[in-house]
Amino acid sequence: MKTITLVLFLLLVVVNTAMAFGINPYHNIVKKLVRNNFKAIEEHRPEEIMSGVSDKTLEHTFAGDNSLSGTRHDKESLLRWFKRINTVLPELKVKITDIRVKGGPGNTLVIARWTATCTLLNGEAYENKGVHFITLKWGKAVKFDVYENTKVVSHGLDVQFEAGIKEAKAPKIES
Repeated sequence: MKTITLVLFLLLVVVNTAMAFGINPYHNIVKKLVRNNFKAIEEHRPEEIMSGVSDKTLEHTFAGDNSLSGTRHDKESLLRWFKRINTVLPELKVKITDIRVKGGPGNTLVIARWTATCTLLNGEAYENKGVHFITLKWGKAVKFDVYENTKVVSHGLDVQFEAGIKEAKAPKIES
């Protein structure tokens, strides 16, 4: 019992010291998780992301009016959406330019700014800057609002469709 008490005391000291210097261990864990999830998208591993998504409450909104836009409210639709990204932009890379985390485990807001790039099938360079606003509750994502240059997305999807990726013009995945 003394060992457990000592370990908890030392952990509390370390956390409080880190926070005194502007380092929040919880926020650092969340930032790493967000980076890993963007990497999973790049590496065509969308199933890995789904373990961090709420089974109960979910809202995923992607701005625009194209095959990637719309709102999803269930994990099955969200997984299909992630798979669609991998189909229509198979070489997509996402560079995180900034991540901000606010709040604690019961209500966390993550703001992730990024630049997405790839080469479209016609050889044209694709580059789009955007931001995710992600709400986490007790370790599970419950809300995603994704904003990007919708004209760039639509143009990229048009190019991919003309090159033979028919899903680039498929109906929105909404639920």
